[in-house]
Amino acid sequence: MYHRLLIPVSEAAEVEPLIRFGSQLLDADGEIRVLHVIAHRSLPEITRAWRESVHIVVPAHETAAALEVSVEPEVRVAPDVAGEILESATTQSVDGILMTLRGSARSSNPFVGHTASAVLQHADPDVLVVNRLALATQPFSRILLPSFLSGPSPKGMEIAEALALKHDSAPIVSLTISSEALPQEERPEGDRSPRGLELRHRHTLLPESLLGRRHRIPDVILSAASRERYGFLLVVEDRQNVRGPLITRRFVETLFRAAPCPVMAVRG
Repeated sequence: MYHRLLIPVSEAAEVEPLIRFGSQLLDADGEIRVLHVIAHRSLPEITRAWRESVHIVVPAHETAAALEVSVEPEVRVAPDVAGEILESATTQSVDGILMTLRGSARSSNPFVGHTASAVLQHADPDVLVVNRLALATQPFSRILLPSFLSGPSPKGMEIAEALALKHDSAPIVSLTISSEALPQEERPEGDRSPRGLELRHRHTLLPESLLGRRHRIPDVILSAASRERYGFLLVVEDRQNVRGPLITRRFVETLFRAAPCPVMAVRG
């Protein structure tokens, strides 16, 4: 799936669960790069933060050994956290950035506000944002894949399959949300994904007036997911989405705040 993943972290508690989750999306010979950026402050503060960064480097190595994956931790000092993440993504030729959103607008967590917006808007590789529930270790009972097109995008299906294979071949549920009825097609009861996983199809018909309200889209997605009793919710922005950019910081924060289930939002 991904050959090289960049995982920016702000605190030690994020290291192990993010590496564990990212390892599910790695190619067999892929590697993970963990990046901790110390915001540029006074020299005594930088010195103290640099000493404390051992609490990020050590668990990165320990988790890598436990999972038998290649992990390379790095600590940098920079005045612009977002700029450093984007530069690292370019210089290291990563094809995915995996991060989490936590805290509130007043939080010191760098993945809230400006940094999250900058990474989502300007990163060339895929950006994958997960909520706390997605980082739990329990297996997923199903992978829910909503789409506002006629069906899931190839990118969405590829990610869903990679995760499903790591969770006892969990079924994938395609949730098509549209204002028009889909063509009547005969779908076999035993429909399968390209990699042979169980694939179910669901369609929610909604008025265009509702779908046109962008601030309501997270509620629409969660409503469709609730009909399947939730599961792991994978929201992927398709570059051909006629409604414009979907995965923005505001959208992700709204979705994560309301979701009672594991969620990953992907801007591909």
